[in-house]
Amino acid sequence: MTGKIEARLSERNIVLPAASAPAANYVPTVRTGNLLFISGQIPVQDGKITHTGKLGEEYAVEDGYAAARTCALNIVAQAKAALGDLDKVVRVVKLVGFVNGVPSFPDAPKVINGASDLMAEIFGDSGSHARSAVTVASLPMGVAVEVEAIIEVA
Repeated sequence: MTGKIEARLSERNIVLPAASAPAANYVPTVRTGNLLFISGQIPVQDGKITHTGKLGEEYAVEDGYAAARTCALNIVAQAKAALGDLDKVVRVVKLVGFVNGVPSFPDAPKVINGASDLMAEIFGDSGSHARSAVTVASLPMGVAVEVEAIIEVA
């Protein structure tokens, strides 16, 4: 039987990628009690990084939004790998988004909306979350965006 969240993904033609392996010495998720901490996810699709470079230089806000959405898909994929069933997600508690931008780039919140909007689309009211969105000087492998999450689980 398909769960509620899996059905919602199918209705919206959202296909989750396979959860990717860590790129360094860390684990993709840690569960403690009823919280699932998901390590920072980068814009990887089909095993390839989709966005490297800086917002405000190589990319506009719309490109960053798309990159953040890809990061969020990878967060949901990691949650599914850790939990087995996305219906175990009680609430997306917090997202932290990092935007690789030029020093004067003011629109990190608009970029990270790509991740926030996807969480609301997938989890409905349970996808509403607290958030930080900051512009940074650089990110690993030169990616344009990285997003991490804290999720309450059943």
